[in-house]
Amino acid sequence: MMKNRILIFLALFVTAIIIDQYIKYGFVFLNWGYDGPVISLVLAYNYGVAFSMFSFLEGNLKYIQIALLLGGIIYLYLNKEIFYQYYIAIALIFAGGISNIIDRFIHGGVVDYIYWHYKFEFAIFNFADVIIDLGVVIILYMNYQEYKKEKQNR
Repeated sequence: MMKNRILIFLALFVTAIIIDQYIKYGFVFLNWGYDGPVISLVLAYNYGVAFSMFSFLEGNLKYIQIALLLGGIIYLYLNKEIFYQYYIAIALIFAGGISNIIDRFIHGGVVDYIYWHYKFEFAIFNFADVIIDLGVVIILYMNYQEYKKEKQNR
């Protein structure tokens, strides 16, 4: 059971990084793009984090993010039951984070390309950001389900 979860984690983790890096390669080197009425796909580089926050840390941000990921790995190593409970969500979160860190080393910033501009302008983001958010939503949903279950058993 634990071995299967680790294999699923690794497969999802590696696959998500490959997909994200492939898409980014298309935007950086193959000039992919699309200009639509709601969403446009345009190449942009983010030198900060979400909404370009902390862009003043530019060159050091990748090392701070690596330290945060290492802290997460240590935490999960010391709390293996959390890893085994949320392994799919953790695979998504770590894959997105590491893929964005790879961008910082290769391109100097994170490669973004999804631009929502219908009725309001939203930050430009990428597939890695989406899978990080999906991982967080999975954890929140699982916690909510556990809360409902505990509440019924009282």
